[in-house]
This record gives sequence, structure tokens and C-alpha cells, in this order.
Amino acid sequence: MIGAKDPSLSAPSKRQARALKLCMLASGSKGNAIYVSNGDTSILIDAGLTGVEIERRMASRNISVSELTAIIVSHEHSDHIRGVGVLARKHDLPVFISAKTKCAAAAHLGRIDSVSLFSCGSAFSIDGLRIHPFSTSHDADDPVGFTIQCEKQKIGIATDLGVATAMVQEHLKGCGCIVLEANHDLKMLEEGPYPWPLKQRIRSRIGHLSNESSRELLMDVLHDELRHVVLAHLSETNNTPEKALNVVTGRLNRHRPHLSVALQHITGPMICL
Repeated sequence: MIGAKDPSLSAPSKRQARALKLCMLASGSKGNAIYVSNGDTSILIDAGLTGVEIERRMASRNISVSELTAIIVSHEHSDHIRGVGVLARKHDLPVFISAKTKCAAAAHLGRIDSVSLFSCGSAFSIDGLRIHPFSTSHDADDPVGFTIQCEKQKIGIATDLGVATAMVQEHLKGCGCIVLEANHDLKMLEEGPYPWPLKQRIRSRIGHLSNESSRELLMDVLHDELRHVVLAHLSETNNTPEKALNVVTGRLNRHRPHLSVALQHITGPMICL
């Protein structure tokens, strides 16, 4: 990830060992996967790379797939589910998924022995983690974002959304860390090589958040205890990490959480709350 160095990104101390922590394994249109753990319970939010590549990226951060408790799926697009079935079968992992997403993703997931269905808007627990899926506006059957809570620590994940609804804003309030989509620069998208229908889809209410929209959402949920913001799902064609950071930080003054950018081909550091 790209961003200013922050001391809390280094190896966790003994005091932090039980803290909620997050690692961006991959982020972008070629594959997405996020590792979240409280030290006892570890989950993947999406697995959009091959199983082998996810195992490699976890190992690069000294994480073993054997530590995982479950995989949670946000929606059925291939860049979020490519490795779900393989990892679930190989490591005997339960998959948490909504009924509509399971139906839409069935052909790509293959056989999964343990499936737990969740309903958007209804929180559920996996051991010590409390997960609350909330509806997002995207061109999928039942797309969701998540908050993950452990005691007083809370992480919010909001990517793959065309518009930040009041519901999204409400769920992201009070988070100590937010993974926030900043998909495209408006001018780069407009002048870029994509065909016009695809440009329209990306800019629509069921597409992806621009840098400007990401900034507005951040301003709506900013509070003094928000320590980390990770800009995610950047387009490699229609954005740059520098543009995303410059735009999103443009209105920050009184309180500046640590901002970084998650990349497609580089695994991010471990962030500890």
C-alpha cells in the first residue's frame, strides 16, 4: 500500500496482539481479498485471486491459511470469488454468503461442504467477531459491505458501490479503520480508453465510487477515533494512487487519520487497531 509511514503499521506489540487487525491482500479489478483477525478468529472478506496466490500473499505476511476460520463473500463478481471454492474445499473452510449471491455464484464456486447463509442487514457472529452486512448499490444480485466488530474495535469495508447511501454512511460511523473505495478519477475515466457504455456503467449509481465521491463519504463519517483509512479498488486505467490520495485528503484539516492506498499486485502491511 502507498501512504505515509505510520507507527501502528509495524509488527504488533504484546499489547496489540489481541487487537483487531486487517491486511489488504489484494485490491482492484483483477482480484480482491482482505484478511481480518482478532488473534483468535481470522476471516477472509472475499477471495478473488487463485487459491495458490492467496496462500502466497498470506505467507508473505507470516499468515497461514490454516489459521482461517471462515470466508465471507460480498458479491458474486469473479474478482471477489475466484478462489473461494478452492480454498473452502482445500482447507475445509465454511463460507458465509447471502442466498442470492450463492445462487448467482454457484457455477463459479463449485461444491462447498459448509455454507452459512446471512441476510443483508442482519448481524451474525463468528466466534469473537461480530459481522454486520449492509446493502450497497452495485450491479450484482445482492451486494454488501461489512462492518466487523470485536469489543469496542470496529472495521468498515465499503467497496464496489456506485453511490454512498445514508445506510452506508450510518454503518461506517464509529469505525476505527475504514476500507473505502476510490475507484476512478473523473477526468481520466472520461478521457480514457474504455467504451462509452462501460464509462456510463462505472459512473452510475450501480458502478464504482470516484475519488471525489470517496472524499465526500469520508467527510460524512470522519470522527476523532478514526485512525486508518485505506483507499481501495483503484482502477489501474482510470486512477493513480497519487490522484486518489490528493483528492481524498483535500478537505481534511482538523483530524487526519492515516491514509494509504491498497494496490492490486502488492500485499499491504498489517494494520492493527
